[in-house]
Amino acid sequence: MSAALSLRPRPCRAGDILPLAPAAALFPAHVEEGPRPRLAVGTLLGEEGPCFRVVGRAFFPGLERPCPLLRALTDRLPDGDGPAEARTLSVSRSGYAVAVVTLSDKGYAGQREDRSGPALQEALRAALPLCHEQRFLLPDEPAALRALVLELAVGQGYDLIVSTGGTGLAPRDLTPEALLPVLDRRVPGFEQAMMQASLAKTPHAALSRALAGTVGACLVLALPGSVRAAAENLAAALPALPHALEKLAGDPVDCGG
Repeated sequence: MSAALSLRPRPCRAGDILPLAPAAALFPAHVEEGPRPRLAVGTLLGEEGPCFRVVGRAFFPGLERPCPLLRALTDRLPDGDGPAEARTLSVSRSGYAVAVVTLSDKGYAGQREDRSGPALQEALRAALPLCHEQRFLLPDEPAALRALVLELAVGQGYDLIVSTGGTGLAPRDLTPEALLPVLDRRVPGFEQAMMQASLAKTPHAALSRALAGTVGACLVLALPGSVRAAAENLAAALPALPHALEKLAGDPVDCGG
């Protein structure tokens, strides 16, 4: 994906995060000039090199649409005393944006360390070219998970969301019930591969309700909560994962052969 965006950058230092907003915005922001292309998370904006990375979006009072959040990759200090001039920045994106979501009442309450989320993030980092990665920790609340998945997949343009937890039979294990209403398509092959891999380790895997499906162009995998089971399920999906992401991103090449 390549395009261009005209903006007036606000003075900032590397690491600062500021929204990209219209000139009428009454808060500190980089000011957009003219039409804005779609800016999914992980998108880079630059001149001779990357200057900003899109890391999310936020809603502000008085604006009709949310503003992308730009993280400065370099210092952008004023050249003089006058207002910043408009710059035309190239817009590009390479790699995948991945979110890992841990579902745990105890983890959310600070009563248990989240070990599955970091382990999955590390495995995905080793297996895929990533342009953006983010972890989230939620209680076992279906409405919160649904809202987050829709925001990440549809609103922010994530390519892959991997959740861990809530796929068993305990009363609060409601991840499948949370996700099924928002999935556009199921991917049963991933589900079967994950089940087979887990059953090879323990008969208790028959109780798992691990799930795979799509929300728009985003692939969603719902894995068990234990570190070992989550790793086993992800390992079973990894061989086909790059191809699945390529297809969802619009790769026109036939799948045969």
